[in-house]
Amino acid sequence: MIDVQRLRVLRAVAEHGSFNQAAAALRLTPSAVSQQVAALERGLGAQVVARSTRGVTLTQAGRIMVGAAESVAAELEYAQQQVAELRTGRTQLTVATFTSGGRLLLPAALPHLTAAHPRTVVHVREGEPEDTLPLVRQGAVDVALAYHFDGPLPVGPGPSSSLEWTPLLEDPLHVVLPQGHRLADQDALDLTDLAAEPWVLGCLKTEAYLRRFAEHAGFDPEIRGTTTDYFFARSLVAAGMGISLIPAIALTPDIPGLKSVPIKSPGPIRHIGVATISSRDRPHVTTLVRTLREQATQHEGHRSVLGPHKTDEAAHSRSVD
Repeated sequence: MIDVQRLRVLRAVAEHGSFNQAAAALRLTPSAVSQQVAALERGLGAQVVARSTRGVTLTQAGRIMVGAAESVAAELEYAQQQVAELRTGRTQLTVATFTSGGRLLLPAALPHLTAAHPRTVVHVREGEPEDTLPLVRQGAVDVALAYHFDGPLPVGPGPSSSLEWTPLLEDPLHVVLPQGHRLADQDALDLTDLAAEPWVLGCLKTEAYLRRFAEHAGFDPEIRGTTTDYFFARSLVAAGMGISLIPAIALTPDIPGLKSVPIKSPGPIRHIGVATISSRDRPHVTTLVRTLREQATQHEGHRSVLGPHKTDEAAHSRSVD
């Protein structure tokens, strides 16, 4: 019999990358964390972490057990929710979202959800995908509105097959410049046209993309400002600090004196979608996902990945590999 507490400890070690940090998060001593992991390894007859001076990393056996730990945590959370529903007669639904996607899609979707399921109590929490997607897998969040660029979904360590990803929108990034900029009247721009420009960026991920592109193109971008808010970044562009990379859905509300120009194909795109735990019969979750998909088809200027007449949800959802 595998001890659930040992799985919990292993999950914390995987999340934090060291015994010391996992111990701090669990309010245990590093020695206690080490002992729990060692006991788990003895019971399995296999090493679950590789120890080094730089921290710990999961072995293949460790990744399997972290996946099991995530599943156990999610099932316990789900069972607790079901018991609470029996006791109160109300269903709790927690929705996590990144800021710009939530602002675009959630306000119109939530009234449809509450109308269809009036005894559902909705909780909304803000966060970036690398924080919220693992919470879905752990059962702490029911639905996550999230995004990713060209790489895989940032779901954290361990298998991700328990997650189901439903695509909603393709959200291309634009260059935002002052209205009087020499390139503001172009129909589209190549980022190499902007190699000498100073930049103000509203997201660490767009900065990472810009730096990767710049390295490939042979220039070093001058970053004069970084923020976590696209509206603030655009305000700094309007103040003359530089130019910016902004996703299409974050180009509103308008700021006077600015011009947004698309990037020549193939440009950077945020793939927006919704993540849930697969293989569960939860009508309120199904309603919310369907409504978010309907909202996504109504936003002109953003490339919905859903055809207006397609209603088969299975055709648009996939398990995360």
